[in-house]
Amino acid sequence: QVQLVESGGGLVQAGGSLRLSCVASGRTFSPYDMGWFRQAPGKEREFVSAISWSTGSIYYADSVKGRFTVSRNSAKNTVYLQMNSLKPEDTAVYYCVARYSAHDLHEYEYDYWGQGTQVTVSA
Repeated sequence: QVQLVESGGGLVQAGGSLRLSCVASGRTFSPYDMGWFRQAPGKEREFVSAISWSTGSIYYADSVKGRFTVSRNSAKNTVYLQMNSLKPEDTAVYYCVARYSAHDLHEYEYDYWGQGTQVTVSA
């Protein structure tokens, strides 16, 4: 069974930075894609970013483009989300996701989800 374990969330002031990490385990082969979603209180879960494990192609939501950077360490089966210039509206639980079958990177269906890590940005 695939397990995704996130870390790196916390409380930060507006304009600050945080780096999230997510380690995937439970499979002998690498995922096709990994990425991040988030859910703010009272709102629906929304896509943040995704990265293709084989090509390194990247996709961002418009709301984070230019501020967030997704990257991967293939040897460690780890995906990162560097979040800069954070805003109060970035406050949410951030979920790591992974899939082990081929999809267009712009598709939002993922098979595996982490437990989530809280990011709180104060004004």
